Amino acid sequence: MKRPHIILIILSAGILTFAFRNNLKHYLISGLQLAKGKKTVQQRLEQYGQAVRERLHPHFEVAKIPYPPKKVVFVGFKYEKKLEVWACGEENRFNLIRTYPILAASGRLGPKLKEGDRQVPEGLYKIESLNPNSMFHLSLRLNYPNEFDRRQASRENRSNLGGDIMIHGSNASIGCLAMGDETAEDLFILAAETGIDNMSVILSPVDFRERVFPEVTHTLPEWTDVLYEQIKQELSKLMIQ
Repeated sequence: MKRPHIILIILSAGILTFAFRNNLKHYLISGLQLAKGKKTVQQRLEQYGQAVRERLHPHFEVAKIPYPPKKVVFVGFKYEKKLEVWACGEENRFNLIRTYPILAASGRLGPKLKEGDRQVPEGLYKIESLNPNSMFHLSLRLNYPNEFDRRQASRENRSNLGGDIMIHGSNASIGCLAMGDETAEDLFILAAETGIDNMSVILSPVDFRERVFPEVTHTLPEWTDVLYEQIKQELSKLMIQ
């Protein structure tokens, strides 16, 4: 085969791979999950539940919060690279349960605006679903883009906001929070036993309870101050007594 024909074939394969990269990604993920066997959330509870409860119960006892709690709030801080777990019982008084290090979170301070910007979102989110068959051990899917994200995008004529934002295991991530496998088990089981309808997530650029937003060289959207005020109000409800 002549060299120009080989180059043409390679270029064609590259173009096809780029054009159908989303489908290829889907099939690759599905194939890997099938190879290792699909599990249900209940099966993961049976697999990891006891070990997770043994790790979490002492922290709940210190906080004087029953397990499973009535409500849980995950608070992720991009600057500090930490995730706090807050919970409450019937009295609706939140106490800090545990703080975990965030092992990887790409991007910089500022909200996520579009697919491919590698940004971890900032805002007030819910847990949309639990994935017991994640490529990154276990994962919790956030409802990004939420109503606030979509409203700002509409005003600015932005589309293709991205998605598939997870809190997951492993120690590498693009736009998600990578927490390590054992921590992912803790968060996954806690969410499963609390119920995702009783969960909320705050993703903040910094811990506004302790510091002001630092000066940055990149431009932030005009509505960032409004978003950060919402985050500050929610954080003010979570103060160590």
